[in-house]
Amino acid sequence: MEFVADINIMPMKEILDPQGKAVKLGLHNLGIDQVSDVRIGKHITLRLEATDAVEAESKVKTACEKLLANLIMEEFSFEVRIA
Repeated sequence: MEFVADINIMPMKEILDPQGKAVKLGLHNLGIDQVSDVRIGKHITLRLEATDAVEAESKVKTACEKLLANLIMEEFSFEVRIA
């Protein structure tokens, strides 16, 4: 069975996000002053084969923990659905 996983990886809240700070400053320079914070992360979509949703979630979690996210500085969340 084929599944699709939507993965979001973001810097931990305790970690400084210089890219987000630069975007916030750019927004301010454009006159958009109402933005109080910007955090920049990654969105990844995976298509994978698995026997069921539990196996698909396990594979995605392993991929995030061992390859996709730097667990020292980033946190991740994901949703798995049937393709």
